[in-house]
Amino acid sequence: MSKRLLILEDGTIFEGESLGANLDVTGELVFNTGMTGYQESITDQSYNGQILTFTYPIVGNYGVNRDDYESIHPTCKAVVVHEAARRPSNWRMQMSFDEFLKGKNIPGITSVDTRAITKIVREHGTMKASLVQARDEVEHQMSQLQATVLPTNQVETSSTTTAYPSPNTGRKVVVVDFGLKHSILRELSKRECNLTVVPYNTSAKEILEMEPDGVMLTNGPGDPTDVPEAIEMIKEIQGKIPIFGICLGHQLFSLANGAKTYKMKFGHRGFNHAVREIATGRIDFTSQNHGYAVSSENLPEDLMITHVEINDDSVEGVRHKHFPAFSVQFHPDAAPGPHDASYLFDDFMDLMDNFKK
Repeated sequence: MSKRLLILEDGTIFEGESLGANLDVTGELVFNTGMTGYQESITDQSYNGQILTFTYPIVGNYGVNRDDYESIHPTCKAVVVHEAARRPSNWRMQMSFDEFLKGKNIPGITSVDTRAITKIVREHGTMKASLVQARDEVEHQMSQLQATVLPTNQVETSSTTTAYPSPNTGRKVVVVDFGLKHSILRELSKRECNLTVVPYNTSAKEILEMEPDGVMLTNGPGDPTDVPEAIEMIKEIQGKIPIFGICLGHQLFSLANGAKTYKMKFGHRGFNHAVREIATGRIDFTSQNHGYAVSSENLPEDLMITHVEINDDSVEGVRHKHFPAFSVQFHPDAAPGPHDASYLFDDFMDLMDNFKK
């Protein structure tokens, strides 16, 4: 294997071995604490433009299969692992981790101290980083990294560009794609929902003309304030159609009702985040992947907080006091992660049925 460098914005440099595609890239450096689910994480569009560090010490041990994709074309910039499994084995496996990365044109680096990288990000927050081939002009590469301005159009590059159906026989649901995970569609399909997936910039008028029973606002990457057209759309449809928002959809729903969002120091990215439902005291372990959150300060009167994260008390769910609409910051669809909160999809079904009555 050839040598590759991971250069951090703060000047730290890690040298390791090449993995995946032979590309030089720059993106936002983040870390994921999950022990499994690397394929689902890499294909999650919420990692659009990011260099994904896995904290678990070995990645790729069960290969890659056809069933665990969360999107067909992943958009993360690169992956960082301590050790890439050399001999993966699983009855579902179709290819190795390295073959998968090469096929999806994603570069990676292995044989680096991911614990040290994680500590730096936890202490200093997410930062820009570059993954490059080991060369002599490190100072030039560092200056290029410092000068790079990261894009803010992640949702545009993650969302579908044309509407498409996923037919079924039950409730009609419009799914607004901000960078959706396939697992959201799976959960809705399990409940026989007749789905129409639409682009992120679909207007309220277009959605209302479809006469859906409900609207799903999906997960997605980036800063929610970079999607003003979606915020305006939500303002126009709420009260007229039941709404369920997940992750970025939760943030957009909150912004549409006057809440504020903020960039977290290093975000929540993993599958063991404990969340408390305020009304019942119920504790769910949840899958999360976000770098922004809804502020609990000066929350609008129309919104009530329904869930909080146990470790840092961040807002994990809200409900509208007057309209049939609610949202959560975590992923009740899991994939990967625990399915403790999958009942929220059933709550959405009940919300649509009650609104009809």
